[in-house]
Amino acid sequence: MKKTVKIIFVIVAIIALAFVLKYFRDANSKGVIEYKTESPFYTSINTKAVATGKLNPEEEIELKPQISGIVDEILVEEGDIVKKGDLIAKIRVVPNEQSLVSAKSRISSSKLSFDNSKILYERNKALFEKGVISQQDIENSELSFNQSKEALRQAQNDYQIIKRGSISGGSSANTNIVAQIPGTILEIPVREGDQVIESNNFNAGTTIATIADMSVMIFEGKVDEAEVGKLEEGKEIRVLLGAINDKVFPAKLTFVAPKGQEESGAVQFTIKADVDIEPNVNIRAGYSANAEIDIESKDSVLAIREALLQYNRITEEPFVEILKEDGKFEKSNVTLGLSDGINVEITEGVEENDKVKVWNKASKDNEDDD
Repeated sequence: MKKTVKIIFVIVAIIALAFVLKYFRDANSKGVIEYKTESPFYTSINTKAVATGKLNPEEEIELKPQISGIVDEILVEEGDIVKKGDLIAKIRVVPNEQSLVSAKSRISSSKLSFDNSKILYERNKALFEKGVISQQDIENSELSFNQSKEALRQAQNDYQIIKRGSISGGSSANTNIVAQIPGTILEIPVREGDQVIESNNFNAGTTIATIADMSVMIFEGKVDEAEVGKLEEGKEIRVLLGAINDKVFPAKLTFVAPKGQEESGAVQFTIKADVDIEPNVNIRAGYSANAEIDIESKDSVLAIREALLQYNRITEEPFVEILKEDGKFEKSNVTLGLSDGINVEITEGVEENDKVKVWNKASKDNEDDD
């Protein structure tokens, strides 16, 4: 029994020794992990803000009727170029029956008052010539006559306005919609036969057409609050239009909003810029655009790729690992300068001839690529 136990013990010991020997052999056979390195380099770094927005005409107006009615005729089409004073559309007045009857009644009442004051004036005039009444009496009679005549004229005018939309019905009539500025017809939201409402203090009115001067365009966009403090009015910027093969147009910043608006948890500020459009370029209102605004730039600064940076988990201070002569990497705290999101300026902690560790270890594929 004891002999059997000894044999089992020896077998277990031999197996354990074999595992230990295999472990040390495998551990010693592993190669040293190799890492790629990169050297710092001198480059120019530019930081810029990007604002998204649209390209719109600087001057754009909406034509609205001064009287309610029906669109009788539209004389232009969207895209037409018009001059100031050109006839755009005509409105046919559909009078309110009750208002028309009331206007007729006022004419009749005014006519009766006028006829009566005329008779009294002519009678008093004859009496005044005979010396029967005083100068004041004849003057009062004449005043009453003139007032009744004016009231009759006003009642007749009111009737014409209600019935026809204007007194004369000529080219200056309220029923004619004319262009207030020269430009391009951007939109005609109504069609012939549509009913329109006049523009007044209580109602914005129906838009007949929208006209804009397409020769003067502005960029309207928004920038984040982190960048708005670095913007100055009068600064030269670049506007890119994706609709025209990513063409770049020079522009000048003219407005930075003093108050921001919160959108999706971030505060955005509106900016505007005058865009220099070439005469031969066909621009349409509402093109989406991006504005690139240079914030800060430096030439010939020592930099590394920002991907090489590491950060201390506790202090969150940046550092890199530099390869030493003995083949080992040594941690080096660095001071950062300007960054464009790809390259970052190093002001302290790295020298020009240093070799900075690349995080991904070198693989056979990477070595083959080299």
